[in-house]
Amino acid sequence: MENLEKEFSIMPRIGDDAPDFEAVTTAGKIIFSEFGGDKWVVLFSHPADFTPVCTTELSGFAERKEEFEALNTKLIGLSIDSIHSHLAWVNNVHEKTGVYLDFPIIADIDMKVAKLYGMLQPNESETAAVRAVFFIDPYMKIRLIMYYPLNVGRNMDEILRALEALQVSDKYKVAIPLNWKKGDKVIVPPPKTLEQMENRIKDTSCEKIDFYLAKKDLKIH
Repeated sequence: MENLEKEFSIMPRIGDDAPDFEAVTTAGKIIFSEFGGDKWVVLFSHPADFTPVCTTELSGFAERKEEFEALNTKLIGLSIDSIHSHLAWVNNVHEKTGVYLDFPIIADIDMKVAKLYGMLQPNESETAAVRAVFFIDPYMKIRLIMYYPLNVGRNMDEILRALEALQVSDKYKVAIPLNWKKGDKVIVPPPKTLEQMENRIKDTSCEKIDFYLAKKDLKIH
């Protein structure tokens, strides 16, 4: 039991370098560190092909692929299935729903990548990956991680919102408040010295709840 726990204990954390790997996907072989190039990557796992919740989820990623591309982001999926299963499932979904899963899906039949990314969680399942989502920036840093159980589907609006929030925070050096969406005010970093605090108190260019909590418009288009 102890050895099994060690085998499944690897859990990459926010701020870690994204573990590199080579894998076979529905778009051919990849080296993950070369996959993103200068783009963000959203790496997500699903428990199994030909299952109902997974079909809705991957269809959701495919249907909103252009929104990810507009955010300079590439998609890549994963499950512990063979490449033949992946191809058959992609074809089946396309035939039945008209949705084409035209992003790479990793065939992780040996569970190498799932273990590397902590997608296998024994108390949920030892043979199926949980619904993990890893947001990875162009520098191969893990910036955000989401985990969902096998029986609850993800929220695509929240995935896109979180991705855009990360990018806005990076670009403008601001923080993102509760329920933020594009066009909402962002939080200005709090002052760190007495001088900065005094300047903040006098500042009329932002909305101040108090000197430590101030918001401003970014005029993002």
